[in-house]
Amino acid sequence: MAGAPDERGPGPAAREQLQQQHVGCRVFSEPPAQGMPQQGFLSSFFTSNQKCQLMLLKTLETNPYVKLLLDAMKYSGCAVNKERHFSCEDCNGNVSGGFDASVSQIVLCQNNIRNQAHMSRVVTHELVHAFDHCRAHVDWFTNVRHLACSEVRAANLSGDCSLVNEIFRLHFGLKQHHQTCVRDRAILSILAVRNISKEVAQKAVDEVFESCFNDHEPFGRIPHNKTYARHAHRDFQNRDRYYANI
Repeated sequence: MAGAPDERGPGPAAREQLQQQHVGCRVFSEPPAQGMPQQGFLSSFFTSNQKCQLMLLKTLETNPYVKLLLDAMKYSGCAVNKERHFSCEDCNGNVSGGFDASVSQIVLCQNNIRNQAHMSRVVTHELVHAFDHCRAHVDWFTNVRHLACSEVRAANLSGDCSLVNEIFRLHFGLKQHHQTCVRDRAILSILAVRNISKEVAQKAVDEVFESCFNDHEPFGRIPHNKTYARHAHRDFQNRDRYYANI
């Protein structure tokens, strides 16, 4: 991304501290859909890294959430380069990926990302963090409220809390369910990357929830599914034309 401190990937020490120091996307713990293999046919022909690279490329080229976020970051002066700003790696534990703010790089956990849909959700989630890092002075490391705000936005805008995903988790039917899901996912993500109590994480989320839940940039709306995301992307692409005609 433009303005990154250097063009090198993070060293081993930075990777070892990913869960403790950097924004992370907690593993999607819902069971795989009935009758659908976790890995698919790719597992028979490619290494984990090759599969990760192929799924990443498809996500970057076809997913409407991701295409909008990439355009928005370029518009904001933080153009994303696939080779520089994404890294497929094996990760410890159940984490699916993370945004390494120290070097502006998204880590994708090739041993934990199960399939194409999972890859798309993780990339979208982490790109929301990257977009926040680009547009705002986010204190990821010492201000838990800043982290909480970005986690609320990532859960709200990435599809983490889509109806389909919640049904697979057997979570549905509650009043204001989307808000409840966003709050819960944000708290879980904070706890995955910070050594703090659940009470402290909940307090941070509660303090920022209203303003950050209602911050829909760069989508302009909550993209509840790919159709919403495509419309949002079209509106984003047309925004300069709209303002020029005012």
